[in-house]
Amino acid sequence: MPTITAVILTKDEANHIVHCIESLSGWVDSIVVFDSYSHDDTCLLARQAGAMIIQHPWENFASQRQAALNAIESEWILFIDADERATVEFAYEVRKLVDNDQVRSGIVPLAGYWLPRRNFIIGKELRHGGYYPDYQLRLLRRGHARYDPRRQVHETVLLDGNSAFISQPILHYNYDSWKQFHQKQRFYAEYEAQILAARGIRPRPHNFVLQPLREFRRRYISLMGWKDGWRGLQLAVLYAWYYGIVPYWILTKERKVTP
Repeated sequence: MPTITAVILTKDEANHIVHCIESLSGWVDSIVVFDSYSHDDTCLLARQAGAMIIQHPWENFASQRQAALNAIESEWILFIDADERATVEFAYEVRKLVDNDQVRSGIVPLAGYWLPRRNFIIGKELRHGGYYPDYQLRLLRRGHARYDPRRQVHETVLLDGNSAFISQPILHYNYDSWKQFHQKQRFYAEYEAQILAARGIRPRPHNFVLQPLREFRRRYISLMGWKDGWRGLQLAVLYAWYYGIVPYWILTKERKVTP
C-alpha cells in the first residue's frame, strides 16, 4: 500500500504541535516535525506525542519545504502546518484516494492534491474574502513535486504530472491574537519588499494610493469579504495596508539609507 508521511514545519509551536499531531495519528504512516531549531518545548512535546524530529536551519518557506521533500522517503508527503488540524472526514478521503491510487494502474497520473481550508481568525471563521476554500497544494507525490526557489513566501509547487482536488477541508486556526497577526503580516511585507527590490521595482507616489485600493477592492468586493461583516471589513483594510502600502514604505526607507 502507498505510504503517507505527514510533515509539520515548526519554529516555536509548542501551543499547537500536540493537537496537530493528534489529528494525524492513526491514519498516516509516519509524522515528521521538520523543525528550524525552536527555542520552546516544540520538539520535546512532538517527540512525546509520537512524531519523529528533523532539525534544519531556516532560510525561507520554499527551501524549508524542499528540504523536507528531499529528506523524507515516502510515496506521498502531506504538508500540514502546526496551526492546522486534519478532520476525520479529511483523513478518510485522503487515505481512500491514496490507497486506491490510480497512478499505480497507469490510468490517471497524479502528482499532487489540492486541499481546502476552513480559516479561523482569532476564533472567528471567515468564509469569504479569499478565506474559503483557500485551496493549498499540500499532498505531494515524492519525486514528482518541487518548490519554486523564486517564490520564497507563499511558495509555489511545480508538479511533474496532474493534480486533483480533495473535497473535505482541514481546519486552520490562523492567528491566536491580533499581535501575532500584525507580526506575521509585517514579516510577509518585508519579504515582499525584498522581492520587489530584486525585480528592480521602486516606489512611486501612485503606489501608495492604487495598490491599497486594488487590494481592498479584491478582498472586500471581488472576493465578497463584505459577507463576513465587520471582521471582513477590518481584514480588507489591514491587508490593503500590509500588501499595498508597507512593502513600498519599506523600499522608500531603504532607498533613503542606501549610500
